[in-house]
Amino acid sequence: MGFFNKLFGKKEKESLDQGLQKTKEGFFAKVSRAIAGKTTVDEEVLDNLEEALVSADVGIDTTVKIIERIEKRVSRDKYMNTSELNKLLQEEIEGMLVDAPHSNSYAFDSDLPVKPYVILVVGVNGVGKTTTIGKLAHNFKSAGKSVLLGAADTFRAAAVDQLTIWSERAGVPIVKQDMGSDPASVAFDTVQSALARKSDVVLIDTAGRLHNKTHLMEELTKIRRVVQKVIPDAPHEVLLVLDGSTGQNALEQAKHFTAATDVTAIAITKLDGTAKGGVVLAIANQFKIPVKFIGVGEKMEDLLVFDKHEFVDSLFNLNGQ
Repeated sequence: MGFFNKLFGKKEKESLDQGLQKTKEGFFAKVSRAIAGKTTVDEEVLDNLEEALVSADVGIDTTVKIIERIEKRVSRDKYMNTSELNKLLQEEIEGMLVDAPHSNSYAFDSDLPVKPYVILVVGVNGVGKTTTIGKLAHNFKSAGKSVLLGAADTFRAAAVDQLTIWSERAGVPIVKQDMGSDPASVAFDTVQSALARKSDVVLIDTAGRLHNKTHLMEELTKIRRVVQKVIPDAPHEVLLVLDGSTGQNALEQAKHFTAATDVTAIAITKLDGTAKGGVVLAIANQFKIPVKFIGVGEKMEDLLVFDKHEFVDSLFNLNGQ
């Protein structure tokens, strides 16, 4: 957690606790009820725990894996009590969350592995992709980095306008062309401009049409190819943005995007408005891709660098203390 802890202070912890409140009140209140009044972990406790996990959109596969591991411990230790179960559950959940590879790991103020560090941002319309880019730009700039945005979602009239507004809010430059322009051409111009400006971070927005549109996935491949003509090892990160409030639908989107392009990191938005925060576990377990950012509110600062220990700690801290 070395990179993360430089940033993760009291303010960030409060944002995380508040942003996960609905998930805590839903899932973890059910967990508390499942073990209330019990002195040992029996079959009824495990059944109730399984129901609580599934209802929080942890997903069937992930839930079964957690329950099987707990059952093994219970059968081995025989007399495990409910407070031990609570601790074990925290350990199992934290163990399922994937650590980011050290070479690609960064907090907003950490040293980047290369400059410019090119992040290609993908995801369907409506998940908060443009907002996430704006918040990333703000946070990187606040940490002292120079940022450049690329408006390569040229199919949707509002997309370029929205990103322009975010560029103004964050106080960072943007490269854009007219609506209907070739997205790959915008991406090409963006990385060329980033080299000329000596930018630290490049955030390229991409079209967010539905994931069953084959041409969109072909477009992502084309964007990657033209970017590599300018910077051979770019993009350095392909960030998939998912809406946490959509639960299992977010899993379906992740399936399509990971099949179509080399997704290296995930940002999960809108966790503050849902009790389905368990989808973070389902996504991490199923795709083995690190969650890098989570959105827990409307403010610029409410996009947090993800830390699995702090996340699990907040989930189990029902009172937010």
